[in-house]
Amino acid sequence: MADLVQPHPVPPADTDLPVSVAALYKFAPFEDCASIREAVLARCLALGIKGTLILAPEGINGTIAGEDAALAQAVAALRALPGCAEMEVKFARAATMPFHRMKVRIKREIVTMGEKGIDPRASVGRYVAPADWNALISEPDVILIDTRNDYEVEIGSFKGAINPRTRSFSDFPAWFRAQRDRLLGEGRTPKVAMFCTGGIRCEKSTAFLKQEGVEAVFHLQGGILKYLEEVRAQDSLWEGECFVFDQRVAVGHGLAPGRFGLCHACRRPVSAADQASPLFESGVSCPHCHAERSDAQRARYRERHHQEALALARGAAHVGASLAPQAARFTPE
Repeated sequence: MADLVQPHPVPPADTDLPVSVAALYKFAPFEDCASIREAVLARCLALGIKGTLILAPEGINGTIAGEDAALAQAVAALRALPGCAEMEVKFARAATMPFHRMKVRIKREIVTMGEKGIDPRASVGRYVAPADWNALISEPDVILIDTRNDYEVEIGSFKGAINPRTRSFSDFPAWFRAQRDRLLGEGRTPKVAMFCTGGIRCEKSTAFLKQEGVEAVFHLQGGILKYLEEVRAQDSLWEGECFVFDQRVAVGHGLAPGRFGLCHACRRPVSAADQASPLFESGVSCPHCHAERSDAQRARYRERHHQEALALARGAAHVGASLAPQAARFTPE
C-alpha cells in the first residue's frame, strides 16, 4: 500500500465526538485479495484503526474508525489500491470507538447478490444527482423501485416507490424476473429508477437490469442519505425515515437522528409503539421477531444482554456489545 498518497480530509475535530468514522466502498479489479488483505490489515493496525472491511475480486466495502489523522492516512492508503482513486467515502464522528478490533475479510462479493457476471465497472445505470431526482421520478412513465430490504422500506421510502419485500439483497434478482412481465410487458419501454441507502446496492442492481436487457435504467447518486442531506424538506418526495446501519438506527431530512430504536436480537428498527409492546424485551425480542425465535434462543440473548450490561457498568467493552451509546453522527462529504 502506498504511503505517499495525500491524506483524505475528514470532518472538523469535535471534542464531544473525537473519533472519526469512514464508511466506504468501491467496485474495482482486485486480482490478489489475499495479498491486499495482508497489506490493508497491517496498515490499519499500525495506524490504530478498527472496523471491518470486505474484500472481493469486485472491490472493497466496509466501515473503519480511528483518530482523525490516522483515519485520513488509512483512507488515503485505501484510495491507492488498484482502481480505488475515486472511492466513495461517507464520514461520521463518534463519541467513542464503535468497534472492538480490526477485521479484513475476503468474500465472493462486497455486497451479496449471487448473480454471476454482474460487473458495475463495465455496465451500470445512469447516475442522477439528488437535485434532479424529483423531476425524474415524477415523470409518468417511470417505474420507481426501492432495492432495500423489507425492514428498511417499512420505516420510509420515496412516494410511489415499489417495495419488492425482499428479506435480503440476494432475493432481488428472483423478484425482478418474476415481476418483469408485469412491470415491462406489453411492449412498454419505461424508464426504471432505483435507489438504496448509500449507492452500492443500486450500482449492482442497475448493472443486473442492464444484463437482463433493460437499457433505460437510472439510480440516485449518493443514495438516500445524499438526497436527505441536499434536498430541502419542503421540496422532498421522501416519506418517513431512512434506516442506517449504525447506532443512529434511522435519520430524517438534514440527516437528523430519527425516532426509531433497534432490536438487538433481529437488528430491525423498532418504533415507540413496538417498544411498548409486551413482546419487546431489550436485547432479547421485539414484535417483529418474537415468533421467529425459540425460548432457548431468547434465553441466550437474555444472558448475552445481561453480560453486556455488566461490562458496560464496569466501563469495559464486551465483544458484540449491543448497549453501546449512540456512537455515530454522519458528516457526508
